This record gives sequence, C-alpha cells and structure tokens, in this order.
Amino acid sequence: MGLAYCAAMNARTILVTGAGSGFGKAAAIELASRGHAVVATTETAEQADALQAEHPELTSMKLDVTSEADVALAADLNVDVLINNAGMGVMGPMATVPMEKVRAVFEVNVFGMIAMSQAVIPSMKDRGSGRIINVSSVAGKLASPLTSPYSMTKHAVEAYTVSLRGELEPHGIDVTKVNPGPYNTGFNDRMVNGITEYIDAGDTSANETNEVVRQIVLTDQLDPAEVANALADLAEAEETPPEVLLPEGIGELLQAMMAEQGY
Repeated sequence: MGLAYCAAMNARTILVTGAGSGFGKAAAIELASRGHAVVATTETAEQADALQAEHPELTSMKLDVTSEADVALAADLNVDVLINNAGMGVMGPMATVPMEKVRAVFEVNVFGMIAMSQAVIPSMKDRGSGRIINVSSVAGKLASPLTSPYSMTKHAVEAYTVSLRGELEPHGIDVTKVNPGPYNTGFNDRMVNGITEYIDAGDTSANETNEVVRQIVLTDQLDPAEVANALADLAEAEETPPEVLLPEGIGELLQAMMAEQGY
C-alpha cells in the first residue's frame, strides 16, 4: 500500500467500533496479536461478553455508537487510534424504504462516526497526536439503483473524512479511510437479502435490478483478512494516504464505471 512504517513501533491504545463481527473483529484480533492494547467495542453487552470470552487478549466493552452515554465512555480511554468501523446496511428502492430505516442507517454510519470522533479528538489534541481511521466503502464512490440508503451514508463518510483530515492535520492528528469492495463478512449478504422486503408486489423493474445487484455484490466475495490487515497496517503506519481502496485495482474499475455513467 506504500505505507511508511515506524521501525520502533510502541504499543498503541486502539479503539475499534463494531468489533463484534466482520472487519472490526478481525482487525481487533490482528492488532492485539501485534502487541497493541485493543479496546474492542460492540453494540450489545452480550456481544462484548462473547468476544471477551473468545479473545481474552482484547478488552471488550459494550459501546453502541448511537448512544450518547456509551459514546461518552470513549472520551476517558485516551486512545491513540480510533477505527470507526461500526456499520449498518440497508438497501432498497428509495420510493418505499421506510424513513425510519433511512434515519437508522445514517445514525450508525454517519452520526455515530462523528460522535465517536468528537469523543476522542480532545485528548488527541491535548497530546498533539492521534489517528482516526474511517471505514467507508466503494459504495461511497459510486451509487447505483437500490443501493441509495447505504451509498448515501458512505458518500457522507467520504466528505467527512476529507474535511476532517484537513482540519486535524495542524493538530498532529491523522485522518484516513478504507474503501472496501465486496468482502465475505456476512454484512453484504444481510444487506442485499433485505432488499426484497422493500420492493412493492408486481414491481418487475425493481426485481430485475435486485437480481443484478445480488450478482454483482454477492458473487466471488473476497477474504476479509485483507481489509483487517490493511486497517492494522494503517493503525501502525508512520504516515497514511488519504484513502486505501481494496482490493487492488478496484479504483481503476470504479473510475471506468463512473465515466460510463457520466460522473
């Protein structure tokens, strides 16, 4: 990825949100194996207990990014690196997806990310150092029919990360993001399988589009270890690029698709 590493890397305190499964869990385990003090947070206490029992090398805790009380706990942890990984997936026709679902996905993917960042930034500013790594998606680069509820949130993450990187750089705080494509964590399957819930009976066009989306997103999904390792590498890097798109080569594919759609 072209990252520069610090040869004498000291152990860092790293908080990972959404560590109950997927990228977050895998990244937390990888970082702990590299000797870092990892606070692996989950949406529910049950998830935290299960994770702690399975991986005692981690410090797990219940931290729902949509809960003000939970988010406030992060302010006292004095973390060196925050990995904003917690995410929610909703897809479907915008004409029929209930507004409460649209609001819910924004609460987790956007407002939860902002709240977590605001919780840790003051201590990072006091130290004059820190890093925030936001998990975006290729959906943040390119939207398509039926993906809007999720894609909108990831487009917001793109803008947020770019702005925050420039704002915090003078304070010695680094901000970057990762844009994964289709990786086999189960997240994509749950999101895509939920589309039919919001398609009106007899909407042939939406059903046909849904089959295309299923084919693109769910066929030949990749090993999520690649993303977990990339997140761990970014947490340790001396410097980071503005973004890391995964897998290799997907950036060029996205550019071609955007050009074809007239972006």
